[in-house]
Amino acid sequence: MHLWLAMALAAVLAGAGTYGILARRNAVLVLIGVELVLNAANLVLVAVGAADDSSLQTGQVLTLFVITIAAAEICVALAVVLAMFRLNGHIDLTTSPQTEDSDDSEDSEDSDDSDAPEPPDDPEPPDDPEPPDDPEAPEAPEAPGVVTASTEVRR
Repeated sequence: MHLWLAMALAAVLAGAGTYGILARRNAVLVLIGVELVLNAANLVLVAVGAADDSSLQTGQVLTLFVITIAAAEICVALAVVLAMFRLNGHIDLTTSPQTEDSDDSEDSEDSDDSDAPEPPDDPEPPDDPEPPDDPEAPEAPEAPGVVTASTEVRR
């Protein structure tokens, strides 16, 4: 069996995967590039294992291990991508991550920020709202189709 066709296809897959890893900013597309590189390695393992007429089938067995590790890697990586999306609202890998505790907060206390408003010395007390059980308070008009405690059910 000729190995050049399988090796050429593996080279194309590895090249496309490497391009996807290096040139993409989206984390999901980077993960797709990693999977392409792993599939290129799987193709080489299976092709070399098929060309070698061994009874142990080492190429195919190693391919099963690579597939298992790739599945675990994707699970962990997608969990990280989802956590990053929930935190930042995007999955762009070129932006710096936002952290809650930063060392810049200590430096900002010493600097004079003219844009920051100063808190008032005498805060005004909040206005007292109307008591909720005031019998003389006018009732709000009910929207049509809205069922409240005061509406009657008609059959």
